[in-house]
Amino acid sequence: MKLIDIIDGIGAVAHTGNLQCEISTICTDSRKCTAGSLFIAVKGAENDGHKYIGAAISKGACAVICSAIPEEFKGGDTIFITADDDRRAAALAARNFYGNPSGCLNLVGVTGTNGKTSIATLLYRLFTKLGYCCGLLSTIANYVGEKRYETENTTPGPVELNELLHKMTQAGCEYCFMEVSSHAIDQQRIEGLEYRGGIFTNLTHDHLDYHKTFANYLSCKKRFFDNLPSSAFALVNADDRNGMVMVQNTKAGIYRYACRSNADFKTKIIERSIEGMLLKINSKEVWCRFIGDYNAANLTAVYAAATLLGADEDETIRIMSELTSVAGRLEYFKGMNNVIAAVDYAHTPDALENVLKTLIDLKPEGGVTCVFGCGGNRDKTKRPEMGAIAGKYAERVIVTSDNPRNEDPYEIIKDIKSGMDLKMKAKSLFISDREEAIRTAILTANPGSIILVAGKGHEDYQIINGVKHHFDDKEIILETFAGQTEQ
Repeated sequence: MKLIDIIDGIGAVAHTGNLQCEISTICTDSRKCTAGSLFIAVKGAENDGHKYIGAAISKGACAVICSAIPEEFKGGDTIFITADDDRRAAALAARNFYGNPSGCLNLVGVTGTNGKTSIATLLYRLFTKLGYCCGLLSTIANYVGEKRYETENTTPGPVELNELLHKMTQAGCEYCFMEVSSHAIDQQRIEGLEYRGGIFTNLTHDHLDYHKTFANYLSCKKRFFDNLPSSAFALVNADDRNGMVMVQNTKAGIYRYACRSNADFKTKIIERSIEGMLLKINSKEVWCRFIGDYNAANLTAVYAAATLLGADEDETIRIMSELTSVAGRLEYFKGMNNVIAAVDYAHTPDALENVLKTLIDLKPEGGVTCVFGCGGNRDKTKRPEMGAIAGKYAERVIVTSDNPRNEDPYEIIKDIKSGMDLKMKAKSLFISDREEAIRTAILTANPGSIILVAGKGHEDYQIINGVKHHFDDKEIILETFAGQTEQ
């Protein structure tokens, strides 16, 4: 593609060289540049791409988009384009290079603190079962049809994002369901994408290490809905006090879903057990293999979005009864003496409270044990809050490591412990080794108890001192259960 077509509408201020040159690839990572590449130097939260312009050129980049041309490259053969906003330029250039792929898809974005992965993944599974070729962009993995691509971020960078959307169009996908993180909104990774709909789940305490204040976090999420077109739908959780705030300035058609409030799509839980729930969504009943009020809300959002996208309501209900839990989202395993171990990604105060309440509502004979930790080099303010929540709801608590990253695990545990009163501490153990903590919870469990292992969910690694090690909560649980059986 010609460079002049790639930079159309990106906010270019000035340029040097021939804009009619052919570009072979587009990159924001200098290491991926080859002969004929366009390198876009983006100033990120932790790194500045302008430092790698020389490396990109040495790899073969023939053109560079940047905020300002470095002195050492002025007068050279490399073509330079300066842009007033490098992040926006990267997203729009990627959109242009890949032929505006989102415009060829029914793209639905899901944003909020909790529930994004479940809703996006269940919509992907639902529409696949309806017979459509679909794409998925999520925390767990990205899918183009049935083909899986590993993911590092909840929402990919703009080049990878548009490349994946392009692959979806090439594969014949008609729908794409994607998680939209607050980081992606703030960093303009989704700039220029055309959405058919947006879904808001909830807004609770998270990412304040990045956004600094809750007001900033809310404002960031709201921008996603502010930018939806009038042809799109905005589906919001009416049970969340920030639901209607999100759509105050949207041009999209507004719809509400809820389990408690009045809404366009209203759900009532009729029956519940460890095996699932009987739900009544508007006038239709469906047995779903999920538990918990928050999952009832997620399933309501799935039904509502499917309806707004034109899916047959009865067929949607039928397929919903076949859907199963998303990896690491309240997956449970049965051991000896009716002990159940449940793995959940809950890593925020609200998510941990919701899961614990759900398990307590099941009234397990042996009570609920909570095994959890908090990530290192992340929002420290939620640590004592999560300690207090675990201490309030669980009969037993084992505080352990999550992903300590570059922090001392004992300091993280100390922060969690600071939110507990004496009674809470008395029923708690503090074991920094996560494997030992999980095994201890199982081997000392009361008959008929439920053990919640929270925080990592689908993740199969731990980051300790900056090094990534293989670690899977589910593997430890199953190995421990198997060891009990063999004894």
